[in-house]
Amino acid sequence: MERSDRWEEWKENSLLFPSRCGTPMEPDNLRRSWGTIRTAAGLGEIRFHDLRHTCVTLLLNLGVPPQVVRDIVGHSDIEVTMTIYARVSLDDKRNALRRLGDALA
Repeated sequence: MERSDRWEEWKENSLLFPSRCGTPMEPDNLRRSWGTIRTAAGLGEIRFHDLRHTCVTLLLNLGVPPQVVRDIVGHSDIEVTMTIYARVSLDDKRNALRRLGDALA
């Protein structure tokens, strides 16, 4: 079913978390709805803010330059982006150590 069929007042804005009429969701409403959204998406016990950290990590893993990632998430200092938000996966650590071992062999 199309969203416009469900709500007569729907305004398409291509938002990930729209209100019931398609407009930006008020932050308080999103906080109240997050548990239901999280459960429906099968995300487990993840805080909404954790999505921001995940976004930064995924963008960096995709090779997006850190300066671009910083601008996307709105940080004024790249140090915040790289030290607080970016996460290094266990696979990345293993790969780095494997490459080091290969270089030393």
